[in-house]
This record gives sequence, C-alpha cells and structure tokens, in this order.
Amino acid sequence: MADTVELPSRLAILPFRNKVLLPGAIIRIRCTSPTSVKLVEQELWQREEKGLIGILPVRDAAAETKLLGSDSIDPNSKVQGSSSDSQTKNQNDVVHWHNRGVAARALHLSRGVEKPSGRVTYIVVLEGLCRFSVEELSTRGTYHTAKISSLEMTMTEMEQVEHDPDFIMLSRQFKATAVELISVLEQKQSTGGRTKVLLETVPVHKLADIFVASFEISFEEQLSMLDSVDAKERLSKATELVDRHLQSIRVAEKITQKVEGQLSKSQKEFLLRQQMKAIKEELGDNDDEEDDLAALERKMQSAGMPQSTWKLALRELRRLKKMQPQQPGYSSSRAYLELLSDLPWQKTSEEHELDLRAAKERLDNDHYGLVKVKQRIIEYLAVRKLKPDARGPVLCFVGPPGVGKTSLASSIAAALDRKFVRISLGGVKDEADIRGHRRTYIGSMPGRLIDGLKKVAVCNPVMLLDEIDKTGSDVRGDPASALLEVLDPEQNKTFNDHYLNVPFDLSKVIFVATANRAQPIPPPLLDRMEVIELPGYTPEEKLKIAMRHLIPRVLDQHGLSSEFLQIPKAMVQLVIQRYTREAGVRSLERNLAALARAAAVRVAEQEVVPLSKGVEGLTTPLLENRLVDSAEVEMEVIPMGVNNRDISNTFRITSPLVVDEAMVEKVLGPPKFDGRETAERVVTPGISVGLVWTTFGGEVQFVEASTMAGKGELHLTGQLGDVIKESAQIALTWVRARAADLKLAASDVINLLEGRDIHIHFPAGAVPKDGPSAGVTLVTALVSLLSQRKVRSDTAMTGEMTLRGLVLPVGGIKDKILAAHRYGIKRVILPERNLKDLVEVPPSVLANLEILLAKRMEDVLEQAFDSGSPWRQHSKL
Repeated sequence: MADTVELPSRLAILPFRNKVLLPGAIIRIRCTSPTSVKLVEQELWQREEKGLIGILPVRDAAAETKLLGSDSIDPNSKVQGSSSDSQTKNQNDVVHWHNRGVAARALHLSRGVEKPSGRVTYIVVLEGLCRFSVEELSTRGTYHTAKISSLEMTMTEMEQVEHDPDFIMLSRQFKATAVELISVLEQKQSTGGRTKVLLETVPVHKLADIFVASFEISFEEQLSMLDSVDAKERLSKATELVDRHLQSIRVAEKITQKVEGQLSKSQKEFLLRQQMKAIKEELGDNDDEEDDLAALERKMQSAGMPQSTWKLALRELRRLKKMQPQQPGYSSSRAYLELLSDLPWQKTSEEHELDLRAAKERLDNDHYGLVKVKQRIIEYLAVRKLKPDARGPVLCFVGPPGVGKTSLASSIAAALDRKFVRISLGGVKDEADIRGHRRTYIGSMPGRLIDGLKKVAVCNPVMLLDEIDKTGSDVRGDPASALLEVLDPEQNKTFNDHYLNVPFDLSKVIFVATANRAQPIPPPLLDRMEVIELPGYTPEEKLKIAMRHLIPRVLDQHGLSSEFLQIPKAMVQLVIQRYTREAGVRSLERNLAALARAAAVRVAEQEVVPLSKGVEGLTTPLLENRLVDSAEVEMEVIPMGVNNRDISNTFRITSPLVVDEAMVEKVLGPPKFDGRETAERVVTPGISVGLVWTTFGGEVQFVEASTMAGKGELHLTGQLGDVIKESAQIALTWVRARAADLKLAASDVINLLEGRDIHIHFPAGAVPKDGPSAGVTLVTALVSLLSQRKVRSDTAMTGEMTLRGLVLPVGGIKDKILAAHRYGIKRVILPERNLKDLVEVPPSVLANLEILLAKRMEDVLEQAFDSGSPWRQHSKL
C-alpha cells in the first residue's frame, strides 16, 4: 500500500449504512437500489479502468429506508451546497449523512441476472484508500457527487509523529496486544502467518484501521474510528478495541469448553443452521422462503379456524419458522399447515331458495320411472326447505348396477344447489382411508372425507359414499366401523381425523350412500341409514330411457347426430329383448354405442371436401348432377363455427343411416337370448325354473335333478353356498317323507332312494349361488324327476319351505318378477305372504303375467304341472 494517495478533488458519493469503511479494509456490497445501480453503471461499469468512489456513512440509522431514495443532507452539517439546499426543500424526509468518508477503489465488479421486472443487482468489492472531508455536496443525475479534501498526513508530518515518544509507546502496546490476539486466532484459523506479515510491513497507523475493520463493533464506534484523523488518537482507540476483542474471545472459549461436551448432534445442527440462516440473510438469498411463510400465515388467518385449532396451527407455524427446508420434518409440517388453511372450516355454498317444482322437473328429466324413489327425494327436499338445519336421514340407494343410484345423488346436489363430491368405498379395507393416518407415519395423509372437503372447498356439500357394501376389514381396521361416527348426527359434529388431530364439523354435510345389496352392510351402520330400494327397469321403461336419454348421449359421444344415424324404436326393442337381460341399462347403452361406432366408420369414410378446394374438386353425386350441361350452381358461404361438426354436417350424406335388423345382427352378432330358451331347457322331467335375486337384479335359475344307481346319496353341484345346500337337504327329506302320498313309490317301500343316488345341479357353475329362496324349486324338480312328469315351461317359482311343507315368504319379489317378464315366462308362483309386495310391480308387467299364490308345498305342485296334481286327492295332508 502506498504511503500517500492522490485523490481527485471531486468524487461520486455512495451512501453506506450500518457499516463504516475504513482505509485499508476490503468490503463487499450488494447494490440493488436505483441510485446505487446508476452510480455503479456510470462510474465503474462503463469505464475500462476501475474508478474511485466515495463512501459516506449514514449518521442517523433510523432513516435507512429513505437514504437511497433521498438526495438531501443534514442541515446541521457543515457541508452545504446550492444543489443540496434545493433538494432539501423538496423532500419531506431528511437523511443525515456524515461529513467525513473514505475514498474506495473497486477491486471486483460483477453484474447479476436481470429479472423480468428490469431490476439489476451489482456486487462490488471495494478497498478503502484514505479519509476525506466533504466540502460541497451536489447531485449529478440520479446520484450525489462531492468536492472533497484529503485528511491523510503528508510524509513530513508522518515522520514527525513517528519520532514522538507517546506514539512509539502506543505502537509497542498495540503490536503486543495484536500479537497476542493473533496467537489466539492461530489455534482456530490458519491465517495467523499472513497477519504477522502485515504487522511487520504495514505502518502502524494504517494497521490500526485494518484490525478494527475486522471486528464486530457498534456503528458509533466505527464513526469514532473514522473521525480519528490524529494518528495517536487512532492508535489508542484501536488498542482498546483489540484488547476488548481479545478478552471476548477468551471468555467465549471458556464458555465453549464448558458446554461443548453437552451439545447433542441436533443442537449442533441447530447452531449451524442458524449460522447458515444468518449468512443467507446477509447474501439476500432467503427472501422467497420468508415470503412463502408469510403468505401461508395470511392464508391461515383467513381460513376461519376454531380458536382451539388456531392455537395449534400457530404453535406448528412457530416450529416451522425455526426449521430449515432441508430438515426431514419440514415438508410434512408445512403440508399439515397448508391442509389446515385449505379446509373449509366455515365456508359454505351460497344458499338459494329451494324450488320443489324445479327439483321435480329435474328428477323427471334425468330419470325415467322410479316414481316412489323420486317421491321420497322430493319429501326429503321439502323437509330441508322448511327446516334447513334439520337432521335428515342418510339416504341409502340399494339396487343393481345401472339403475341410476349415483345420478340420483347428483340430482339431489343440483336441486339443493350444492357442490357434489363422490367418495368411492369399493374395496376399502383400511380404517385410515376414512379416519386418515397419524402424522407419526411416513407418507401419512388425511382420510378420503377430509380430502374430498378440501377439493370442493365448502363444508356443506352433498357427499356420496359409493359402494358402501363393498368395504371389507382386516388387520388394519374396519372402515364400516369408522363410518359409524361419520353418519351419526350426534357424533359427526366433532369428527376426528387422525391426520388433522383436531375436531372437524361434518354435521353440515348431506350424506347419500349407494349399495348393490343391503345384506353385507353391518347392522349398526345400516341402522343409521334409510334404505331406498331401486329395482330394475321393465322393458317398456328401458325403451323409453333409451329413446330419451341413451341414444342422444351415445350420438353426442361419437360425434354424430340424427342426420347421420337413426335407430328406430323397433330396433331398440329388439336389442333389449335379444341382447340384454340386465336390471339396469348399462349393457343396453354399450350395445347402442357399438351401433354408433359402426355408423361413425361409414360417415368417416365419406369423402369430405375441404373448404379451400374449388367447385371442380367436388365429387359428390349431388354436385355432379348440378354441374352437367354447364348448369349454374348456387354457392353457399359456410361460416367457421367453434364446433368442427358444423363443417362436417354441411357435407353430410344425402340420407341418414337407419339401423335395421340386418345391421343389428352384423354389428352385435347373433341374438344372445330368445323366448324359446325356457321351453327348450324344460323338455325332460327333473327340471324346474326358479327365480333368484343377485347383485345384478333378478335372474331366472334352472334346477336340474337326475337319478342313477348308487347308495342313496345326494350330490350337489353348481358352486353352492351353505344355505342353498341345506335347502336341498330339506327338500329331499320332505319328498322322501311324502313319497307314498305323492304316488312316488309304493306304500310298502321304506327307502325311496334305495339303490340309487340323486344329483342336483344348478347350471352356470362359475357363478356362486346362495340364498333362502330355492326350496320350492328344488322340491318341484325332485317330484318331477321321481314322477317322470315335466314341469310347465311357462312357469317359474320362488319361495322357501319348512320341513313340514309350509311355504315361507322371500325378498326381492319385484326384481324376480321383472326377470321372469324379461325371459318371457307367463306364470309365476309366489308365497302367499308375498302378496303385499306385488304393489311395487308395475301394472304393465302384471298384466302380462299370471301370479299364483301358494301357502303350502302342495299348492306349488298343483300349479307347476300340467292338468294339476292328480295325486293331491290321495294326499293325507
């Protein structure tokens, strides 16, 4: 470093706060304000040689928010100028600058990446040269310039000071203290050797500035050091500061030695992270994270949490602020707080006046038939209108697939003008799917109910619990038991999700459930719901549903319209009778979609002319006829619509494609069903026709019995359950007990099965079968086999029987009768006690069937065979 520094009389001035640059020291500053950026660009960046700038500290640290935007100075300062006076008058805030500063030379300059807002950041490394005094301060463009005078001593003055005995004593004392400090620092750092070289080569009065600049001292002490122009005064202050720093290091070492053995690994990491945080703050790299946490806190404040939940969230937020993003629990803690802020604690859907007439019209438009079901829904809505806060029952729609259970729940949401969320429970075996996982587990998450409320963002939606009968249970818990709290209006006010770990009010949610069967639902859960059964559709209802809803939807899904494809009512009826025998309409819709796909292929194969082609490029027969003999052709301007079908419809075929029977058979294949199936299968004795109920609705079940030589054993096949096996044993016992009365064996025959076995088979062995409704069918098949008389092929039956021959009532009467109607059966034998269930059967179906009621098994046999039962008159019963 040179002993003397020649400075220009005028320097560009950069205000500097919180830190004072001393001669000989090197600092790194980050210039972000428009004033400092402009100064760097004009005075340093645009010059080939590294220039000089002046550094003036700010005396009043309270004005730091204005120091880069204000061009005024302290009116009490000795520095006055015409330019600064005018600026002072125009400013409301006054920035108090020091009247002494340090000239600095730029050692390194780097420019940051320009942000989209146009903001530029400069990093400047400056070396302090010498002190100066401000004589005049003025504004040059957007930054200040000053006329200065150097405060450094000349060579002659320095030589005089060096021979002063007081200065020599102060120098020795300073060097002794500095050497002691360096020896202490050598134990921690490896820079002691370079510092000793400075002690031997740099003048003492300059060395004092260098040492003091490396300490953490107060702003006032830094200003005092800057104002120490006199070398002896500067050296005395530096000695005091060096000695104080040495003593603080020794005290810190003692404390460190005491607690070093007590610090755990986590405490050390915390200290290191705190130091890292401080470093980031100095570098300005943690602004985004702090902004995110501040935004999260504002979001939490606006979430409307209960007071107890808010206290818990605040405690978690304070814990999060003390953590670093790299810590393992940071992401889980933040995800938890974001969930708390996203949940609709008090946000509800906007309430509108409920219009029952409009709701009824919507139900009629969306669903055909289902009169009793829709009436029950209207009653439910009427109660909600009269008493909005009423604790209505949880409706549970039970019925086979494809009858409209889910769409009914959606219609309820639309009628109430509330948001709709569907929770699928099919195959759920883990209780955590309902209650959530505890946060102690890795990958924990809230339950499906809380997650669904987060998605719809309101606390009063219509929530559909779909397939509630498909839940299971294993070692992870029973979801059905967890649903008991959800569906109980006395408990769901304080529903406790394990992940949330705070109560959440579910009482405003309208729950609707669906199931294919009510039997698998646990009785306590079923008791909390009102079961509404949805039977299958009749062929007439299917036809109207297809014409009103299915065909328009299928055409729209395949990009067609009635101008391309027409499906007559007779063809729809043909598909219903010969290709589908389901309770719902899903299979019917799939078959109609197959016809639409075949039509889409034919339409797509038509040559569609682009609009850019001329008339001569058209090859359709219609235009060929109009162009003969140079006939004039009227040109039509086709507007470009949003829908691409607007263009394709313009070049449609001359006549729509009408589905006929040949096309149905070509697309769907040969008919799967016909009306002769029952007659063809019931051709020999030993076969009877039963009616059963499955998850897919009512079905017709054939029972076949055969006899062979054996040991009097009963063989059962067809993948049967325990209940139906017991029914077969009861049926055989009843027949054997009344063999003589029924003229199945002579009166002296003791054992009806002596020397022969009986084999009973239920066809479609791949389908499991069970249930208490096949007793009368089994007895009829056995009597037919043993008497060698055929059962009427147009007759089907259902019912269970006791060991004494009493016919018991069964369930699913409407579904079973509809199944018989679909199969073309004309006569149905029912238990007498099921007469009340015929009210639910559509009159159009009853008009085509003969319903026969039976009280005892003899009544069934009387109706099942041609010309009655000739042995009845001989019966003793």
